[in-house]
Amino acid sequence: MTTIHLQEGKKIYFASDFHLGYPDHETSLMRERRIIAWLNKIQADAQMIFLMGDVFDFWFEYKNVIPKGFVRLQGKLAELSDAGIEIIMFRGNHDLWIFDYFQYEMGIKVLREPTAYLINTPNTESSKTFYLAHGDGLGPGDYSYKFLKRIFESKFCQWAFGWIHPQVGMTLAMAWSDSKKDEERLKRELQFRGDGEWLWAYSKEIEQQKHHDCYIFGHRHLRLDLKVGESSRYVNLGQWCYDNEDSNHYAIYDGQSLDIVKFIQD
Repeated sequence: MTTIHLQEGKKIYFASDFHLGYPDHETSLMRERRIIAWLNKIQADAQMIFLMGDVFDFWFEYKNVIPKGFVRLQGKLAELSDAGIEIIMFRGNHDLWIFDYFQYEMGIKVLREPTAYLINTPNTESSKTFYLAHGDGLGPGDYSYKFLKRIFESKFCQWAFGWIHPQVGMTLAMAWSDSKKDEERLKRELQFRGDGEWLWAYSKEIEQQKHHDCYIFGHRHLRLDLKVGESSRYVNLGQWCYDNEDSNHYAIYDGQSLDIVKFIQD
């Protein structure tokens, strides 16, 4: 478990599912500018920023080529990293082919597997444990995706896709991504499933094995804050890619409490 020593007056921020690139350049650019405004707002007191996956609607790093666009976000992340703000990015199911570009160019650590952190409160002996992951493929059910996930994460699949010309590969990938976002499918996916919420069930399962004060995920696109046992929370951060009540939220931890806040651009 990684230990974070939170500094006096500093905070830790969490956000997820920007899906930059979706559904078109103009809409994505407006969202990117909104994300930059959010990053500008939190820059003064941020010690760490966790981007919890699906920052991009699709991403593949060829050996010498990265996807076109998103330069404003990349520039801002580089600025924050150079200013000493630690940024950790989880790979989601849409950008699982992020490799070493962000680490090499911007000093951003990239994670794929669930990771636990112990966060110490400044000037006290208290601490809280956080269990973090994007969330795809965790919990019961969803076996068809879990099968596809194993394929997409295989070295052979990544090697083979890398030999496809970027013009062809990116076109095919974006078409695949768009095919998963028809209106009826989204309505089904954006419904709260009660006890059938698989990441909530997953959190309960992990909690039985080892206590964590808070479980934070993305992926689900719903803003959720639910109890796990007697003294733990399951938090889903919602998304920034659809305009509804669950959009443009982020979480703040100040050493005492974790709050979920909606970003409203001035």
